[in-house]
Amino acid sequence: MRIGIITGLLEEADCFRRGIGRTRRDMPFYCREGDGEDWVLACAGVGKVNAAMAAATLIGEGADCLLSLGVAGGVGTRSEAVYWVDRAFQHDYGAWRDNQFIAFRAGTMPIGTSRLEPLSAMPDPGLGLPAATILTGDCFIEDEQRAAHLVDRFAADLVDMETGAIAQVAEHHGLPWAGIRAVSDAADGAGADDFHANLNAAAARAAAAADRLVTMLARG
Repeated sequence: MRIGIITGLLEEADCFRRGIGRTRRDMPFYCREGDGEDWVLACAGVGKVNAAMAAATLIGEGADCLLSLGVAGGVGTRSEAVYWVDRAFQHDYGAWRDNQFIAFRAGTMPIGTSRLEPLSAMPDPGLGLPAATILTGDCFIEDEQRAAHLVDRFAADLVDMETGAIAQVAEHHGLPWAGIRAVSDAADGAGADDFHANLNAAAARAAAAADRLVTMLARG
């Protein structure tokens, strides 16, 4: 199996098997692949469009599975644990109606009754990480009230800016996907400062779990 790994930040990308593999110079963004070709990693930048572009590119490079890797804000938890993302929503996809935002499943027509179903990841193959629901949107959340609203609306644990888009691309191509995310901040008023303070350590924790995952899947 060839695993396509996508991060939004170079700090997250660098933590995965640092110094191993070869850097691809023929790509429009950072890309590194393993010598055994069981993994290829791309970092096209933050946000859903960049993540979708990287995901589609890696599928074109022969990826059989997509992995969203990196850090996330913890809206349902403040734990420093690393999480296996098993469900993803795009919280900013939908329609404004009667002065309120109605979320829809990403990729569906946002008209009529909302059938808000998550994009579901592949089962954890044995890492034993706690499962989490992640919300993806093109905004960095550092507001406690907004975070609490998202928890109530989606029963969510984490927020980020890439996973939901990666999941959507994977589903469109009929491929399995997964997410491994470590908490960097609590998506509250101190979110930006906490993010910068905790980014490298959280990214390293997520990358260590991803290293185990790639080894597992390669053996399988």
